[in-house]
Amino acid sequence: MSQDASRGLAAIQQQIKELDALAKQTLEDLNTVAGDERVAKWKIRTVACITETVGAAEGQKFAAIHPGPSFTNDLVEEFSDTIEGYRTPLAALAKRLAAAPPAASGA
Repeated sequence: MSQDASRGLAAIQQQIKELDALAKQTLEDLNTVAGDERVAKWKIRTVACITETVGAAEGQKFAAIHPGPSFTNDLVEEFSDTIEGYRTPLAALAKRLAAAPPAASGA
């Protein structure tokens, strides 16, 4: 894996950890409104992080993700669906970065 891919992978893994922490805190507090606000702020930071470490195209792709409402009348379930709507593409990106071929060493 190239150094850039390794750096990007580490950044993505950190963002997934932050997302999981937000989810845990929200589910403990049972305050999905505050959780949604925290996730919105997290997403802004994550888009910037992806853009900086992985590239503008991936950052724009992540910025375009808008998990839709699930209409379950269960705010906790809908919040969990939102979390998964962000975690899934981040995990896929991390997997692609981990599988990136090593960079050719320049001498």
